[in-house]
Amino acid sequence: MQSAEKQQPPAPLQQFTADFADAWDRLPNKGFFFTLLAAWLLLFQFLGNATFGYVDTSSLFRWMYVAYKGNGWEEGHGLLIPLAVLALLWWKRGRLLAVETRIWWPALFLLAGALFLQMLGYVVQQPRLSIVSLYFGIYALTGLAWGPAWMRASFFPMFMFIFCIPFATLGAPITTVTFYMRMFVAKTVATIGSNLMGFDVVRTGTQLYNSDHSYGYDVAAACSGLRSTVSILALSTIFGFVSFDKNWKRLVMIASAFPLAMLGNTIRMMCIIIAAEGWGKNWGDFVHENAICSILPYVPAFLGLMALDHWLRDRPPSPPPKPAPSPV
Repeated sequence: MQSAEKQQPPAPLQQFTADFADAWDRLPNKGFFFTLLAAWLLLFQFLGNATFGYVDTSSLFRWMYVAYKGNGWEEGHGLLIPLAVLALLWWKRGRLLAVETRIWWPALFLLAGALFLQMLGYVVQQPRLSIVSLYFGIYALTGLAWGPAWMRASFFPMFMFIFCIPFATLGAPITTVTFYMRMFVAKTVATIGSNLMGFDVVRTGTQLYNSDHSYGYDVAAACSGLRSTVSILALSTIFGFVSFDKNWKRLVMIASAFPLAMLGNTIRMMCIIIAAEGWGKNWGDFVHENAICSILPYVPAFLGLMALDHWLRDRPPSPPPKPAPSPV
């Protein structure tokens, strides 16, 4: 008897190719949308940036790349956000392709608002306004091509574009916030180090050092939590929207990014002081500058998000107790 051959499952790449072809065939108004999208992107390529003294280019995309690259890729997550948005749109493709789609002309008013933002950003030489205009305009184009139901279904992935705005170089508003963050980290580390661990740690402002000044560290803006706060905020936003449907649970997940980022950076600074106290300044500098040690703030944040996700999840109802056996 001839045995039937077992059908092998398709390879992941083949499955993705098939799924992509199916989604592409089901997507309406493709030519209309991508033609308008290309024109919109060309606008920001050639008339996107007016701050030639900072970055000598008229391209907003070039300005964004330089801003992300500055200060050791402090804003480097901005390059990853568009990929994250595409991945989330792909994850939601079933729901997006199931909504009622139509050309929705009222979206032209949203597009006009995005164009006004770009004109304002260009005139006042504020590229961050242009970044808002760029991504809000893309969102408006999706509404124009596929309707309001599509816009409602895609709000969460498109909202992630807000993390493409470089906040660290915004100036006085961010400097004020980071100052209080720096003070919190410095005070917490000094209190734990001197009162609980018995270390010779002295704090002056945001400076941490020992009494004989054999080591000293400043809780700079990068150590205060700004960089990790933005990254953890993006992660917690994705976590919240993917895991939960209720808005209050999503808001709890998003709000948790701030204490978790501060906790992570306090732990990192505490490790630097412990290394310097125990083995000398060279070891403290090693922990401070080592790339692997710079990941420390994200460990408690990730664990905290997982714990919070577990705590917020709805528990299945307990099964009713089994009835006692009747006496014979």
